[in-house]
Amino acid sequence: MKSLLTYLMCLAVVVSFASCDNVLDVEPKGQQLESNYYQTPDQAYAALVAAYNPIGWQTGGPDGTWIPLLGPLNAATAGMNAGGGGPNDIPTIQAWNSYDMSSAVGPQAGYWSRSYAGINRANLFLARIDGVQGLDEATKARYVAEARFLRGYYYFWLVRLFRNVPLYTSPLETSEIYEIEQAPPEDVYAQIDEDFTAAIADLPAAPLPSNEAGRATKGAARAFLAKSLMYEIGDSQDQEKMGRAANLLNQVNTSTAYALLDNYPDIFRADNKFHSESIFEITHTSKQQADWPNFGSGNIQGNVYVQMVGPRGYSGPKYASGYGFNPITSVLVDALQGDPRYGYTIANIDSIASNNSSASYEPSPHQNTGYFIEKYAPLQENRADVITPELNYPNNYIEVRLAETYLLEAEAILRSNGSIARAEFLVDEVRDRVGLGPVTSPVTLEDVYQEMWLELATEGHRWFNLVRTGRAADVLADEGFVEGVHEVLPIPLESLNNSQLEQNNGYD
Repeated sequence: MKSLLTYLMCLAVVVSFASCDNVLDVEPKGQQLESNYYQTPDQAYAALVAAYNPIGWQTGGPDGTWIPLLGPLNAATAGMNAGGGGPNDIPTIQAWNSYDMSSAVGPQAGYWSRSYAGINRANLFLARIDGVQGLDEATKARYVAEARFLRGYYYFWLVRLFRNVPLYTSPLETSEIYEIEQAPPEDVYAQIDEDFTAAIADLPAAPLPSNEAGRATKGAARAFLAKSLMYEIGDSQDQEKMGRAANLLNQVNTSTAYALLDNYPDIFRADNKFHSESIFEITHTSKQQADWPNFGSGNIQGNVYVQMVGPRGYSGPKYASGYGFNPITSVLVDALQGDPRYGYTIANIDSIASNNSSASYEPSPHQNTGYFIEKYAPLQENRADVITPELNYPNNYIEVRLAETYLLEAEAILRSNGSIARAEFLVDEVRDRVGLGPVTSPVTLEDVYQEMWLELATEGHRWFNLVRTGRAADVLADEGFVEGVHEVLPIPLESLNNSQLEQNNGYD
């Protein structure tokens, strides 16, 4: 069987997808998938991969622009700016950085289209899979579990970012598209719970064979379900659900399939994919040799974010030139001072340029700090020898890794009156890996939150964690964050038009 990566690279050839211009980007409009697919096991697998495909979208969206996961999320925190070539360079990121979003301006359309494209493909797969001939029961059960995992995954992104979203679990008829309404958030969380819980039973345990890397596992489903429960709980005192989250995370953290890497920077190496710390990883590759015509279509398998965060006009050792987005602010620089993770998180390009006569870069006239992201930096050693190397960085993005689930379990334990000793052990394991001493006993939630921030810095989790724990209004007040408004993004304008959807509070 072909690997997931192979199918992702040739998906545009295998299956034709045509986007519909409507509120939910219902796909596919073309008849090839529905009429000709779901007849053979190979076709079923290709359709399943189509449901995975939006996870790795870097470009495309409703307007053919860059739609990264991390860029806007990092810009929304106090630790990073939007950056780039100027205040109008990719307005979607600039708007979240300054908390000046509207229904028409912001990153919401890209996140919305990514998730609903995946949901529509998962729903269609689940509706058609019973018609496939020659698919053995074990394989079918796994495919169904993967599709339910994916649906839960996409809805989890949606409910975190928008809170008030349409919920549907079967393909929509054209007549239904403009009549669907938003569901109560608790209904969306219940569906996420149901999908991940059902998926756990029939997903394989990690580790997977190399040709299946990137597919869902029991550990990934448990981790996402626990994160969903903790996001639903927010800063409330629901000890029952928090205890359930702690138990799910404990099952992940005690699995022999996972282990913290001894060397922190090895986590992010482009040549060290799907290692023992990785629980759910988004695949990228340079083998596609993408060029600019691929950009607007969204058919790019390289990691474009790597190019975006490199220093502009850089010439010198180690790094390649980039576009200067997400420069790191003094808030994060100061927090990491003296921490062993500093040099593996932050690239001090000002210092390199000042102390090396062969190095230089072009400080952006907009929000330059001289500090750049190291974990996803465009290293010369990873720059592909292709026509358009900037679109073909092979760095994967580990969306969930073991250090995060250790710290989430520690939080869930403390918030459900569990074992303080266990919570301290988990935090100390994360600290010990980088040579830091044990946390002061007894460990507190503040200790756990600080460790989350520094361990996971620049990986796209900070904004979510601030919002779900009720700390965003205080921490992000100087960024323009308004309590009661900016915990969610606005519903995209193109999705509001001619629909029954209502805009989120504060964005009217």
